[in-house]
Amino acid sequence: MAEPSEDDPDLGISLETVATIVDHARAVQGTEIPDLDAEEGPDAAESAEIEDEFDEDSLRAAILALNEDEQTALIALAMVGRGDFTSEEWDDALAQAAEREGGTDAAEILLAMDNFGDLLAEGVADFGLSIEDVDR
Repeated sequence: MAEPSEDDPDLGISLETVATIVDHARAVQGTEIPDLDAEEGPDAAESAEIEDEFDEDSLRAAILALNEDEQTALIALAMVGRGDFTSEEWDDALAQAAEREGGTDAAEILLAMDNFGDLLAEGVADFGLSIEDVDR
């Protein structure tokens, strides 16, 4: 992976972290589930372990383990990916993401969004970046 340059936007969260959350979200929300039945794939014990790894509770825990700024950045990226904001309106997206009504946590907000993993990827793409190029 290329080293970040001074021209790269400061998203407030690393692309590696976003990519990991995207992969997990896609698996949980059914948009990209690991092929557990592939002939060359994992055996039954490994399959159960992989399925356990990609559940909603572990995704929620992964999001809540991030610091407050990173959680806010994830919400803002999803809003950019959804089209609520553009990358040029990043500061506004961050401000709105920081205003969580009723103490709603970031995981609850993100998990309520359909295909939020794809929204995060689209939000990153709006900045001219790609999570597909990120080493995992």
